[in-house]
Amino acid sequence: MTTPRQSTTRPPPRPRRGTPEATRARLVACATREFARAGYLGTDSNRLARAAGYAPGVFYRHFRDKRALFLEVYRHFVEAEWQALTALPPGDPATRARAMVDIILGFHREWRGLRRSLHVLCASDPGVRRAYQRARARQLDWLAERAPHLPRERAALLLYLFERTSDGVAEGEPAALGLDPAELAAALAHELATALSPPAPVQAPPRRTRR
Repeated sequence: MTTPRQSTTRPPPRPRRGTPEATRARLVACATREFARAGYLGTDSNRLARAAGYAPGVFYRHFRDKRALFLEVYRHFVEAEWQALTALPPGDPATRARAMVDIILGFHREWRGLRRSLHVLCASDPGVRRAYQRARARQLDWLAERAPHLPRERAALLLYLFERTSDGVAEGEPAALGLDPAELAAALAHELATALSPPAPVQAPPRRTRR
């Protein structure tokens, strides 16, 4: 997947009057690019409104502040990734795990600017931290449905492993450490396939017959 295109310095022409839903969607789409380009702290609500071609007053008719818009953009990221994962067709654990790894790595690369801001805000903003934790809880429930044999603590460990590794790959850390990103992806797929595979049934030892 490609990274979001950077917006130009000149704001786009102001859109014609449309529905509130279309205006809100345009604000979210433009904010996605701006947060990816400049980060949460590198922009403000006025700039976000101008990037979408609107006056600041239009922004405040749809969002209380920049934080509210960021949470909406994050929700779109979560939903888009969620839909891509749940749309995968059934298959054997190894094939399915590899497809899931490719999707997750692709989303983390494409949205890495947003995720940088997410990590910063989670440390300082309780509202953003709650949204992040809700997304984690939903992922844990999803894993529990597909791997009921997996203890919830191990599922959480798997999620943390995926998230940190995916962010590191998106930021180019493997190259700096002399690592092969393809090998990391294969290792992630192996871990996920192992977790999703039900344990083999325990066979009782053969009964000894008396002579």
